[in-house]
Amino acid sequence: MNRQDQNLNILNEQVVECILCDLSKTRTHAVPGHGNTTDKILMIGEAPGKNEDLKGVPFVGSAGKILDLALSESGLNRNDVYITNVVKCRPPGNRVPTDKEIEICTNNYLKKEIKLISPKVICIMGVTALKSLLGYGNMGKYRGRTINHGSNKYFVTYHPAATIYNSKLKEIFFADIKKLHQIIKKDSNTMENYF
Repeated sequence: MNRQDQNLNILNEQVVECILCDLSKTRTHAVPGHGNTTDKILMIGEAPGKNEDLKGVPFVGSAGKILDLALSESGLNRNDVYITNVVKCRPPGNRVPTDKEIEICTNNYLKKEIKLISPKVICIMGVTALKSLLGYGNMGKYRGRTINHGSNKYFVTYHPAATIYNSKLKEIFFADIKKLHQIIKKDSNTMENYF
């Protein structure tokens, strides 16, 4: 195990043991990030749902199935990405996390995950992730776009759960994940040609 993975494991242990906000009192499990840290695609959602809370793994419920299918149709799979959420514990009733919960998790865990993984592209899934990472609250304006911000490259799309409630978004989400894969392939080819 390399140093990066060791540090990520330590961070994930801190997530599991976290008691920094009241979500720790209502959760079954805190849900640390999970996946491949070497292919450099980091996907960030909002917060765990019921199934994630029960299993302690991100995106294993209905939204996870949609994400897996979108990844598969784009030529990727879960083994090609690292998946996490802005907030690491399920808010009661699947409500939107509060600004305070977002701030606590972002400052204590998400920023550190991003630094440790050092992704080529961060895929922001949903308005909560968009607002917490870039400060933008308008999904329609930024969806499908690549945004360079600081030292990171972000790609913005809908949260896969949104496609459950609005079937029109499913096609858009799947097209966005295909576009994300093309961006990664293009960036990889550019780097290979550079050396």
